[in-house]
Amino acid sequence: MAYSLNLPEANLHPERASLYQELHARPFPIIEQTGHITHLALLLNESEREADYRRLVDLCHHYGVNPPEPGVTSFNQALGDIRLRWERHLEFVTYTFMRDETSGAPFENSAWALLPQSWVTQFPGLLVAAFNLDLVASEQANWSREALADAFEGQRLIQAPLANGAATLISAFRLHGDGFGRFLMHSEGLKPSHLGRLVQRVLELETYRLMALLSTRMARELAPVLGAMDSQLADIITRLSQEAELNEEQALLTELTAMAARIEQERAHTTTRFGATRAYYELVQRRLTELEEVQTGRNFTLHDFFHRRLTPSVNTCDAVSIRLEDIARRIERAGDLIRTRVDLKLEAQNRNLLDSMNRRSLLQLRLQQTVEGLSIAAISYYSVSLLRYLFYALQSYWPGFNATWATAASIPLVVGAIWWTTRRIKRLIINAEDSGAR
Repeated sequence: MAYSLNLPEANLHPERASLYQELHARPFPIIEQTGHITHLALLLNESEREADYRRLVDLCHHYGVNPPEPGVTSFNQALGDIRLRWERHLEFVTYTFMRDETSGAPFENSAWALLPQSWVTQFPGLLVAAFNLDLVASEQANWSREALADAFEGQRLIQAPLANGAATLISAFRLHGDGFGRFLMHSEGLKPSHLGRLVQRVLELETYRLMALLSTRMARELAPVLGAMDSQLADIITRLSQEAELNEEQALLTELTAMAARIEQERAHTTTRFGATRAYYELVQRRLTELEEVQTGRNFTLHDFFHRRLTPSVNTCDAVSIRLEDIARRIERAGDLIRTRVDLKLEAQNRNLLDSMNRRSLLQLRLQQTVEGLSIAAISYYSVSLLRYLFYALQSYWPGFNATWATAASIPLVVGAIWWTTRRIKRLIINAEDSGAR
């Protein structure tokens, strides 16, 4: 008996349905023993994602099928005689076209040949991976050396037994005359679901390998730049260890600031790419493990091939990334050191300036005191002179009054009064300035 539970829609998380669908977003394809597969990987920016979606919609309309809903990350659909598997990843999208027909020689009847010509000539973004994978039954896999050389244009081949020996993969891991890479696989006794998983891992292996190598040229171009900056930084440290004037240290700080800006520019340009390289490399290693390759004698295996050809490139990117971060830290430490020395010298200059100002203030105070004393003497002299005229006038009226003694007696009184008045005025001025400052 089936039960129905009415859930309150107001309490449902808006992404609840997508959370259930996430585990089933990219199911493995079901592939029979034979077929032709064409796989593409396009590197897209944000503005090109919408153009890629419109291109996918146009392809669906051409074959009269319903296009995917906007925002989906995977889409599987039959388009006439081919099947399409479209997937959107963080920075790239993949198109996988599968064709069941296996007539003709290897790589002659690819799924790519059945697509509309107007559609295959227009691509948004940058094409990174493009290769054909042909599946044949084990009884059709008795190729001669000449047949393989013709199929792979005489390139050196790597043959790897996969799925514990139930399948064999042959490839040169190179581009051929048609601009595509080529893979040839034959299996024996694998179920369609198992073969589909194996094919998907091979497609992802080659895609992630190419994505991991995107930053190799960037690392090689950046390495000499970092070498020059390392030498420049060492020269700055050497000049800094010597006695330098303040203006010289400020010039060093300006030069170091320009280096720091350049390093930050390089970090912003490369950090994401180097991080993606490491992530793709780990995915490659995981896919190699999932392929269940069998070691047969002394043959060159896929593990050996990727270890010798891919790992050094990834290690180069890691080394350049580490060196970039190391130079950034050293520049930061050198900048802190120079700024500390500049601050100390500025503090010393400020201290000397304050000492000089204190000495000048002391001299001005002494000069002011001297002028003040002379002013008191001058004012006292003129005041006593005026009083002497007054005393002589009184003496003419009072013959018993001695103007000379009166003048002499008034001198200390006049000097004391003028001195007290001057100090009083000075104190009032100082109190007024203090009140204004507060």
